Amino acid sequence: MAERAVVAGVGMVPFATPRTSDSYEILAEGAVRAALADAGTGLSDVAQVYAGYVYGDSTSGQNAVYRVGLTGAPVINVNNNCSTGSSALYLARQAVTSGAADCVLALGFEQMQRGALREHWDDRPSPFMRFDDVINQAQGDVGDIPLAPRYFGGAGAAYCDRYGMDPAVFAQVSVKSRRYAVFTTPVTAGEVLASARIFGPLTRLQCCPPTCGAAAAVVVSEDFASARGLRADVAITAQAMTTDTPSSFDGDLMRLVGYDMTAAAARQVYEAAGVDPRDIPVAELHDCFTTNEVISYEALGLTDEGTAEKFIADGDNTYGGRVVTNPSGGLLSKGHPLGATGLAQCAELVWQLRGQAGARQVEGAAVALQHNIGLGGAAVVTLYQKVS
Repeated sequence: MAERAVVAGVGMVPFATPRTSDSYEILAEGAVRAALADAGTGLSDVAQVYAGYVYGDSTSGQNAVYRVGLTGAPVINVNNNCSTGSSALYLARQAVTSGAADCVLALGFEQMQRGALREHWDDRPSPFMRFDDVINQAQGDVGDIPLAPRYFGGAGAAYCDRYGMDPAVFAQVSVKSRRYAVFTTPVTAGEVLASARIFGPLTRLQCCPPTCGAAAAVVVSEDFASARGLRADVAITAQAMTTDTPSSFDGDLMRLVGYDMTAAAARQVYEAAGVDPRDIPVAELHDCFTTNEVISYEALGLTDEGTAEKFIADGDNTYGGRVVTNPSGGLLSKGHPLGATGLAQCAELVWQLRGQAGARQVEGAAVALQHNIGLGGAAVVTLYQKVS
């Protein structure tokens, strides 16, 4: 790798409910224009575009980018389920570090539908066949429960069984996420636990809502930034993407939802960067459900296996503790437009390292960790560093 990738600019638009949101191409245009303006460059400088989305027709990425300009640069559409945005970022970073391109745009957007996630193609084999076999064998017939709560609720129940944790602890994650969030009002643990039961330990306020949105990042080489006078104060120090191994399907529901993928990607990142996870002050991690945030603390090495309850009780997962997790409010607070989530995480961490996060600012943050996971499966872990 001849070049180090720096994030010269980021942008996102406010996430909104499907009922109130603009259409995807308008959302994407807003994010792209914001990222380019933040970087101080134009679309004509962009050599490649990676456009991520899950629900949409082919070449929706082109349709979105064309609203900003028609430059002839290649637009590659990316779909990796909930880790789509980070997958686009992963490809953009690779293009820069390999020397294939000096300036690349990573874009993620999603126009979601109301209600639980569902598959849209019932005339062909499902990519979740292996996953469904495991969950059905573990849970049997549970009626008309959406699969995502079954997966992550089951994983949370498995964690409680393994380590003797009270399932009520999960509610504290929702309280923490909304305490510092921009997009929702605070809630109490009692309100979280009293909300409608979804599956296993999960209640409605422990599940991320469907929202629409878009986010983008301009990733450039240090030489390009220097030549154009762009800011180069936030670099991607290390990044890894992993997919499933046989352990995902051995019957352990924590592994089914990506524990081992996350742990493997995190190890690669820490080894490449020479960073101890206990020294990371701020992280955006994939909290599609409270249960997954708790499981991810341990998969990422932020705390030892089986210690998440104490980690939460001691306040080590938030301001004043060891690491501030999801200062943006996370998916639980602002929702989860699948293609946009990974790049929204990127934007938050870039703002944190620049000292531009306002009331959410983690003081003195010089390193930041991002975790984005999609079942099916792919996990992307990214480490950012403030460059002097």
